[in-house]
Amino acid sequence: MLTVFMEYKISPDFIQLYESQMDSVINELKACGASDIQWYRAADQPSLYVECFQVNDQASYDTIKKNRTSLQHPVFSILDECVTGGLEKIHCWAFEKLNTKEDL
Repeated sequence: MLTVFMEYKISPDFIQLYESQMDSVINELKACGASDIQWYRAADQPSLYVECFQVNDQASYDTIKKNRTSLQHPVFSILDECVTGGLEKIHCWAFEKLNTKEDL
């Protein structure tokens, strides 16, 4: 299981557009195998957003990351104009879930 964090800096003029697209984004992430999807705005930086979700394997993560940063993807392409400085400003991290005693 991988926990994924994607961070975006949104241009202030596009925050409303970005937020209006989140239902579509969540549905697309679910279709690609993501679960436990959350997104939030950073309290100390109102234009900074983070999406957080889990995927079962590296292949699902790779597909989501490719789609999420694609200018051609029908759901995600509209979000490109919202991101300050373009898609190269998107930061993405994936962490493998560590087994705990409760998981064993």
